[in-house]
Amino acid sequence: MIWVNYPLVAGIIFCFWIAAIIIYASSGGKKIFNVLGGVLTVIGIISLMVFIITLWNSLERPPLRTLGETRLWYSFFLPLTGFITYLRWKYKWFLSYSLGMAILFLVINYFNPETFDKTLMPALQSPWFIPHVIVYIFSYALLAASSLVAIKGLYLVYSGRPWFNTLFLADNLVYIGFAFLTLGLLFGALWAKAAWGHYWTWDPKETWAFLTWLGYLIYIHLRFFHPKKIKFQLWVLALAFVILIICWFGINYLPSAQNSVHTYNSKVN
Repeated sequence: MIWVNYPLVAGIIFCFWIAAIIIYASSGGKKIFNVLGGVLTVIGIISLMVFIITLWNSLERPPLRTLGETRLWYSFFLPLTGFITYLRWKYKWFLSYSLGMAILFLVINYFNPETFDKTLMPALQSPWFIPHVIVYIFSYALLAASSLVAIKGLYLVYSGRPWFNTLFLADNLVYIGFAFLTLGLLFGALWAKAAWGHYWTWDPKETWAFLTWLGYLIYIHLRFFHPKKIKFQLWVLALAFVILIICWFGINYLPSAQNSVHTYNSKVN
């Protein structure tokens, strides 16, 4: 299986996940429908995992070089996170959101797959490349989800509805995601030291990565030291998502980052 098979694979996964969302929305709490939705969700996750592994083998390198390739991982981690969250806390709406976002990234990749080149520049042939990028993408999935959960929390707070469960979910996503984000920073620093002789150079990508880390750290600080400022906390968490988006792919369009080794592209450097 190679990239030319993506439309077929993505179409099959799309059908599984759309069906799962419809089943979850119309289940009415019936266990049999929830189980069926879970089965369809898992089949889609496994199918995408098999495609990524096969693509990895076909490209003879980890599919982590371009934005299109990272979107594949994002489409894998989002529903996985949503499903685990559903099993643990029964947040059906969050699972449906995760599936919807994963479908969106699958569709984006269909219309904008980019060029999947086999070549990796020498710096990307480091043993730190795979753990650094995978840990980062996983943390992005968790933190982006937490920020969008915060948007729902803001809606509940301003409408006077119960918001505690939403904040509880946001907290757990942030704590886990922030831990992986910190690991990603550390792995990146070790990689930079091995490849270029410096742990940190304030490259545009590194700067925005630090700002992303700082944004979620501010939220954690507010939760611990100012627990009553709920609206402010949720606004900080929601806006942290904007910084994350700039760090992930917005940085590619900044003039100052055109020569950065951290920008995703399909060209051979």
